[in-house]
Amino acid sequence: MHYRRFGRTGWNVSEIGYGMWGLAGWTGSEDTESLASLERSVELGCNFFDTAWAYGDGHSEELLGKVLRANQGNAAAGGPDKKLYVATKVPPKNRRWPSRREFSLEDCFPPNYIVEYVEKSLANIGVETLDVIQFHTWEDKWLDDERLPRAIEDLRSSGKVRAVGISLNRWEPWNGIRAVRAGLVDAVQVIYNIFDQNPEDELFPACREKDVAVIARCPFDEGSLAGILTVDSTWPQGDWRNTYFVAENLKSSVAHADALRPLLKDGMSMAEMALRFILNNKDVTTIIPGMRKIRNVESNIAADAKGSLPAELQAELRKHRWIRTPTSWSQ
Repeated sequence: MHYRRFGRTGWNVSEIGYGMWGLAGWTGSEDTESLASLERSVELGCNFFDTAWAYGDGHSEELLGKVLRANQGNAAAGGPDKKLYVATKVPPKNRRWPSRREFSLEDCFPPNYIVEYVEKSLANIGVETLDVIQFHTWEDKWLDDERLPRAIEDLRSSGKVRAVGISLNRWEPWNGIRAVRAGLVDAVQVIYNIFDQNPEDELFPACREKDVAVIARCPFDEGSLAGILTVDSTWPQGDWRNTYFVAENLKSSVAHADALRPLLKDGMSMAEMALRFILNNKDVTTIIPGMRKIRNVESNIAADAKGSLPAELQAELRKHRWIRTPTSWSQ
């Protein structure tokens, strides 16, 4: 595993982090398997874990707490005590994803509510301090409310939070640049992959200027860039993917992914290519693929060992940038 500096915090975090939504928010998850996968990632050098209260109403956080305690216990038994970094998120009060322009700070993150959910996450994970607390939705206009900058500074001064981050709406990397340039946040989580290259235009330069860490989410575009979807893919009732991969999106996503297959050579998988494309960008601090099975953990971390892609392939993939705008199903 390779490591990168987490912005101005100075932490060294694994290039492949662990996205934990699927462990508690998608159908087909099973705790024993999830815990085994998390532990295997630690064994292989993963030290950055991204969760949220909204992933199973705290259940994903509880699973992470078990892994933290198991590895702290190693030190007590004379084994290695590995520093594992915890990033979680406060859910919007109105429980609406994504945020919309008309939502106010009071609708989503009134200051007392932020404190309430920091306390919930601390209890779920079983720690005294969270490494990173993120706003699970974001609107730059909320900075016009003078309570927000004060609430952020209060979080830091409380000793319960080391760093503060924001999680940006799908396909809206512009809606976070103001927060970065204001110097209020230490990390930005944004969708960045072969299709969604837009953060390179304005967001990444701002993060570079302000030494803000970049957490790249959805490296596989919810599955299409892993090569696991077909136009006939279906999911159990209640699974989030049914509302995202509506017929219009599923057909288009599969077509765009299929256009990449001729570029695969020497046994490279779609998932490996997707991760290594992102690794080529030094503005990205860590990538957080969802990993529910040990085989996914092992293959994703193996991709990191291979590093960035050859320049020729990287250049070809840049041509597959796909400009999308938010719509009714792109939550």
